[in-house]
Amino acid sequence: MANLLTAGLLATPAAAQTAGEGLSPTLANIKATHTVRLGYRESSPPFSFLDHSNRPIGYSLELCDAIVDEIGVEVDDANLKVEYVKVTSDDRIPAVVDKSIDLECGSTTANAERSKLVAFSPLMFVAGTKLMVPKGSGVTQVADLKGKTVVVTKGTTNELAMHNVDAKQSLGLKIVTAEDHEQSYQMLADGKADAFATDDILLYGLIARHKSQDKFRVTGDYLSYDPYGIMYRKGEPQMKDVVERAFRKLATNHDIIPLYNKWFTARLPTGEKLNVALSPQLEEAFKVLDENQ
Repeated sequence: MANLLTAGLLATPAAAQTAGEGLSPTLANIKATHTVRLGYRESSPPFSFLDHSNRPIGYSLELCDAIVDEIGVEVDDANLKVEYVKVTSDDRIPAVVDKSIDLECGSTTANAERSKLVAFSPLMFVAGTKLMVPKGSGVTQVADLKGKTVVVTKGTTNELAMHNVDAKQSLGLKIVTAEDHEQSYQMLADGKADAFATDDILLYGLIARHKSQDKFRVTGDYLSYDPYGIMYRKGEPQMKDVVERAFRKLATNHDIIPLYNKWFTARLPTGEKLNVALSPQLEEAFKVLDENQ
């Protein structure tokens, strides 16, 4: 999988534009307003979620902070303000396209269909659709859900994955949607669904956050492949260069793996601990970013 990940997800950035060429639309607006608008998610730990003070935190937001620093260099403004804008899985892409936000700092899968509408940063995580089920459930794979109810979060790749597997295996699933991951989790907790299907890392994050290891488990084979990236507006080579430069600096300075460990293996600021080690695929993708190779 490593070759697949490293080919194409990080193109060689275009040479930085000279000052005389001006700034791309996103960067010009940031320079004019002295503000970068970051889209965040309320319940996608450890990528983007709220701490006990309802402040947006997470791995994706720290990556966005690095991009904001690089934007500051590009627009010659070291004191850019950050404005946080809440987005959901359903409205996050429109928020980028209609310029409500400049960067989407969540848990978004970069795929060909979405790339027709938005641009993505280099790879920041690899996940895949799995199932969360009650601990005492007999479900160990998707086929065990024949005729049962599965909740998915609206506007996610997992929703499409479940419809595809349902059609392929003729399972007769009742697929219901919720507005965000927290509501999907709650539907499972309330017995309104037999399983919750989303990316495995988000399932582990929700179980840890709710301290429900004794109630739920994650099971089944991967039902989709989901490489995550930070979203920004398409068609702006200068912005693309800034985003990729920020990622390269993190890799070159050896900051990106400690940053990963802070959110995936150490205890989170909200108290949970996920213990999800860096995968060989992601480690390889980070190595490709290193300018010193």
